[in-house]
Amino acid sequence: MTTPADSPGGGTTSGGERLKLLAVTACPTGIAHTYMAAEKLQQAAARLGVGMKVETQGSIGAENVLDDNDVREADGIIIAADKEVDRERFAGKRVLSTGVADAIHRPEELIERVRSAPVQTGGPAVPGKGAGGGRERSLAYKALMNGVSYMIPFVVVGGLLIAVSLALGGHATAEGYVIPEGTFWAHVNAIGGIGFQLMIPILSGYIAYAIGDRPALVPGMIGGFIANTGALYDSKAGAGFIGAIVTGFLAGYLVLWIKKVKVPKVVQPIMPIIVIPIVATTTLGLFFIYVIGKPISWVFENLTSWLSGMTGSSAVLLGAILGLMIAFDMGGPVNKTAFLFGTGLIASGNHAVMGMCAAAIPVMPLGQGLATLLRRKLYSDQERETGMAALFMGMFGISEGAIPFAAARPAVVIPANMLGGAVAGAIAGVAGVGDHVPHGGPVVAALGAISGWAGFLTAIAAGTVVTALTTNALIDLKARRGAVAAVAPVAVAAGAGPGAGTGAPEPVLAGVGAGTGTAAAVAMAAASPAAAAPAAADSAAAVAVPEVLSGYLTARTVKTELASGSKEAAIREMAEMLAATGNVRDVDELVRVALAREAQGTTGLGESIAIPHAKTDAVSRPTVGFARSGAGIEWGSLDGTKARLVFMISVPEAAAGDEHLRILALLSRKLMDGDFRERLGSAPDTPAVLEVLREIR
Repeated sequence: MTTPADSPGGGTTSGGERLKLLAVTACPTGIAHTYMAAEKLQQAAARLGVGMKVETQGSIGAENVLDDNDVREADGIIIAADKEVDRERFAGKRVLSTGVADAIHRPEELIERVRSAPVQTGGPAVPGKGAGGGRERSLAYKALMNGVSYMIPFVVVGGLLIAVSLALGGHATAEGYVIPEGTFWAHVNAIGGIGFQLMIPILSGYIAYAIGDRPALVPGMIGGFIANTGALYDSKAGAGFIGAIVTGFLAGYLVLWIKKVKVPKVVQPIMPIIVIPIVATTTLGLFFIYVIGKPISWVFENLTSWLSGMTGSSAVLLGAILGLMIAFDMGGPVNKTAFLFGTGLIASGNHAVMGMCAAAIPVMPLGQGLATLLRRKLYSDQERETGMAALFMGMFGISEGAIPFAAARPAVVIPANMLGGAVAGAIAGVAGVGDHVPHGGPVVAALGAISGWAGFLTAIAAGTVVTALTTNALIDLKARRGAVAAVAPVAVAAGAGPGAGTGAPEPVLAGVGAGTGTAAAVAMAAASPAAAAPAAADSAAAVAVPEVLSGYLTARTVKTELASGSKEAAIREMAEMLAATGNVRDVDELVRVALAREAQGTTGLGESIAIPHAKTDAVSRPTVGFARSGAGIEWGSLDGTKARLVFMISVPEAAAGDEHLRILALLSRKLMDGDFRERLGSAPDTPAVLEVLREIR
């Protein structure tokens, strides 16, 4: 065993005292990798004779939280995280920032490097600066997510207030969908409008804040306001949320650059509260007005002229183009060009162009909301809640309901929105839909302002479905490429029993509704005599061996050798094994949910371990399975190792608390013990496997 004296740099400070380190581990999903990294750091610290306390920021909340005394006494802090972690509490301490993977695979190296890491100055450190180049999420990604998370409440509150006020206090007129001035609902609508006015500056401001800390907040917000106020740069429309993203990043990085300028000590105290905000705000504002704003105005004017020349062209082509424009930036110059073009033609008696626009307007929020309903596992809880609000806003023609999705995943959501918008616009053009008021969404048809309402609603429905399916397909594209092998059921035991390798029916484990204990063994024997002996052994083991993981893992959910050679096939094989307990209602649904989780990020944890998991009502109670693969299965693990030890966790949606997270945490920590893994891999049979697994507590 390595001693402190043998270790690089030793486990002591220059004064001969024992080195005291702190660490924070966190990953975007906050489950297995968080705890694996913590366990690896603690094991390495023990080997090197270093004091180590690790705070885990998992999905079940922060655990083992570092207090002020811990920080005060620490010689350095290791942040192994793939998401943003508050670093201000570590001001004045050496902070090494890296990714979770480095803590799992190179913990000793991190402990050595933290001794020469840069000192935290009081704001968020810039990834890569003296941190050793660990694989963190990029600063740009974290900043964008920060802006989106702060923007969402403004979108939801503003949008819902506007929708409710329009529904209960508005009516269709030649000037649009209006609410009489001075009424109660007009005031509610105005409050909602303030929410919408603020959401763009909020998005920009908090993107900037995540990059440049507090001094960047003011220039970011003012820059976002300028981006959304087209009148400042002679444009009839602002740059919308795309402009806000641009100003947010410009403000953040501009502040970072200004911070590097060396100034006299007497000026330093006023730099973050006066000098930096004023200089950055003025520079960014003028740059946007004179440099970025002019091209936006040019785009607006030239798109309007171009559309005017297309009024006599094919209705399908014009409708598709208008739909693409409406869906592109949701309130930006391209969207506003199409909308104002349609509005202007209403007065001349041409209602068809506005009909095309009106059909496309609700497609984005309706499509994104539908996407969260169709594939819930692809979205976070916050995104699912935002999706419900987007559906409501879409019914009232409030396209901004889709902005949070577009800002978070622009490369996925914007193309999907545009495709759906084009479909809706084209169908409305073919159907001869006419809109007599400058507004869109199903509410306009309900109020009688649409001619050809059947075609109008058909266009909206088609565009919505196209947007939803395209969004989920693009999110899930990587998983779909590898999911072909999971379409057909996999033999549970390849080569076992007569008919193996032929067209004969495959032997199966006792399924849902099968008996337990000896009855299960008899059921298996009827299907395949070769399976009878293992089943009987499992039945006996279930009686002889005490509970493992609160009884969720039993002899019937252990397989000493998987027949499958791919991840997708292995997941199905294990799901069918879990079905032998009678706890699985729908094997196909369990497989689907588990594969959807894999699409979010591999559950291959490295060290030849994989822990696929699913939370779904396809199972009636928590059930855990374990299987081994001698040859190993490619699982996309961080360290490139093939999975040889595979645990599958399945819990119902209604499971009390976060039971699957608790199980994951227990497994992740124990599996970092090399001796435990070796004994688990070499256990000769099911009872021996269960005996080793009993150590998980």
